[in-house]
Amino acid sequence: MNINRFLVFVSLMLLSKGGSAQVKANEKDFVGYLFAYFEGSSDKFKQEQLRFGVSADAVNWFALNLNQPVLPSEKIAQTGGLRDPHILRAEDGSFLMTATDMFTVKNGWEKNTGVILLKSKDLIDWKHANVDLAKAYPKKFANVKWVWAPQTIYDPKAGKYLVYFTVRFQGSNELNFYSAYANKDFNGFEVEPKLMFKPRFGAIDGDIIYKDGIYHLFYKGNTKDANGKEIKNGIKKATSKSLEGPWVEDFKYLDAYADTTVAVEGSSVFKLNNSDEYILMYDLYNNQRYEFQRSKDLSNFTSKPEKFTKNFNPRHGSVIGITREEARRLQNKWGGAPEVLLQPATPSDRYHFQSKGNPIITHSYTADPAVLVKGDTLWLYAGHDFAGGQKNYKMKDWLVYATTDMKNWVECPTPLKIGDFAWAKSGDAFAGHVTERNGKYYWYVSTNWSGIGVAVADRPEGPFKDALGKPLLTNKDCFASTHSWACIDPAVFINDDGQAWIFWGNRECYYAKLKPNMVEIDGLIKKIDFNGFSFTEAPWVHKYNNKYYLTYATGFPEKIAYAMADQIEGPYEYKGILNEIAGNSNTNHQAIVPFKGKWYFVYHNGAIETEGTSFSRSICIDKLEYNTDGTIKKIVMTTEGVEVEK
Repeated sequence: MNINRFLVFVSLMLLSKGGSAQVKANEKDFVGYLFAYFEGSSDKFKQEQLRFGVSADAVNWFALNLNQPVLPSEKIAQTGGLRDPHILRAEDGSFLMTATDMFTVKNGWEKNTGVILLKSKDLIDWKHANVDLAKAYPKKFANVKWVWAPQTIYDPKAGKYLVYFTVRFQGSNELNFYSAYANKDFNGFEVEPKLMFKPRFGAIDGDIIYKDGIYHLFYKGNTKDANGKEIKNGIKKATSKSLEGPWVEDFKYLDAYADTTVAVEGSSVFKLNNSDEYILMYDLYNNQRYEFQRSKDLSNFTSKPEKFTKNFNPRHGSVIGITREEARRLQNKWGGAPEVLLQPATPSDRYHFQSKGNPIITHSYTADPAVLVKGDTLWLYAGHDFAGGQKNYKMKDWLVYATTDMKNWVECPTPLKIGDFAWAKSGDAFAGHVTERNGKYYWYVSTNWSGIGVAVADRPEGPFKDALGKPLLTNKDCFASTHSWACIDPAVFINDDGQAWIFWGNRECYYAKLKPNMVEIDGLIKKIDFNGFSFTEAPWVHKYNNKYYLTYATGFPEKIAYAMADQIEGPYEYKGILNEIAGNSNTNHQAIVPFKGKWYFVYHNGAIETEGTSFSRSICIDKLEYNTDGTIKKIVMTTEGVEVEK
């Protein structure tokens, strides 16, 4: 089995199994963070449902599933609503989650009597159970009014998981913490919950974290005057050497807003990955903000709060560290994870994912496709728009993917960066093209005004290295051009006689022969021109039934046009528009290739939700078909995309 088939074979095997088995992760393996939360804006009837967000640095957050629920509350909550989710990585590598069973939009705030317990092996599939305290323990809790914000912590002394929550009874204003050990299946409690901690003035939203022999219980507390009137509230803390107590309450407020009119709640504390620093985050629920303060000892916190950046509006939630494999699993299920957590991190690493139609890649912004077929594998080489919502081109490297069926894909480590060309002072990693010759793979790349370079590798996935130490072509070779970006968009075609040709240009289309070594121009540089030729950029040459086809971007915003000829040098005859303006993108750049008996048209648009733009693009693939006279049928751009028949 060759390496190409092996890579895709591994991809298919992993995808068919739905990811890796349940394994306890070590903190050193954590590369990102998962935020479980419920929403605070948009459709109010959809807010009280479980959502996930992911971050690489615990500051910049991205919603999974386009900020839609990952589990529908109507299926897991007796009330139909879910609030205050708390997620915990269990000792055996599984995941535990608890939440308030409460649907305030529908039922109001008068009463809720239960909590939700959830368990998962992989963060994707969750089993749930409902515990209604009033029904399960009527002797003690028949008169319960509220059961709020349940959370879980492992008790190593007992070897069990303690679930704790705030309770308020009918006819009472007291808000106290109760707790009980969960049973081994995490679908109920071993015994009736008992009083765990009774803060002097009451408390909600407790969160316990262990450090240096001490349990630290953070919560929203308050201070009342002699008449029982609340005069202050905010985040406070109690400590204990044991989960059994006693808890010693500290009346110091920890959040930056305790002496202001800004209200906070939903405090949660988590440790930064592979760091000695902790984050105390809280919900500024009246202001639709989430902020945090830092600490190394859980007692002294930074005085100035910091803000999360996020594309969602979280309410009370919690955070755990996650591994790269877990981030990939979440991405493959729901989408939305930042690409830095997904892309291969080592030479032997691979990211396996499935296309769900067009765009085929949604975790990275990709553009300017080039394709190479080797055996039963299609290799896709892509430009890389660095971020969503860009206002200009920021492209610093190139990416490579492989597939055998257009559905299951393998992403390989980043094979080439603009920094690999020391002479490329522009710093721009623009469009490129890869071809194979004599067992080597040659990547011809644009670097904007610095010229066209060549990189070489022994394998289609790279890594590639500069083959010349200088550009192959520069603006000086573009004899009919006067603008600085004329020397871009190379495309290479190897003719049936073995002669390699390179085409390139912007506004003017140039071509030349390549010497057999593939890194030198052979002879004169020439320019293509014919009636109806309105050339912008992105030339691509292919051959079908003894006819040569030149496709290229025309106009602006760009469409793809094409011409045909009997010889590679022409004369070419204009045949019309092949592809209309691609959605939400001013540019258009195509690759055309036969693969497993059919032809495909590969291009980019700006369709990734929600931050696709003309500068944050996405590669798509659709069918290409010929008429009986050899002309090409107009491309039909689809959201369904293609999949090779087995």
